[in-house]
Amino acid sequence: QVQLVESGGGLVQAGNSLQLSCSASGRTFSGYTMSWFRQAPGKERNFVAFITWSGGNTYYADSVKGRFTVSRDNAKHTVHLQMNTLKPEDTAVYYCAARYGTSRRANEYAYWGQGTQVTVSS
Repeated sequence: QVQLVESGGGLVQAGNSLQLSCSASGRTFSGYTMSWFRQAPGKERNFVAFITWSGGNTYYADSVKGRFTVSRDNAKHTVHLQMNTLKPEDTAVYYCAARYGTSRRANEYAYWGQGTQVTVSS
């Protein structure tokens, strides 16, 4: 079991930045790909970004490419999502998730955090 807890959400104006963090505990953090998903009201949960265990590989949804950066600190068991130039359409609940191997499909992830709300005002 891996327990994941997100933090850092909030209300920001469009064009500003926000950094989300995800702390992992429980079973070893080693080897897990860590991902971020988001879910807006009434919509499905969508992939945002992932980072592999070594940090050597990252992948982003087209909608956030060039604006968001995912990083991890394996010594601290944390993953970060730096979000720059935020837009109102980035408003959603953001979730971190963990699995072995890479995937952009939410139903392929067994471990999830509780989510953190990000609201971007225009």
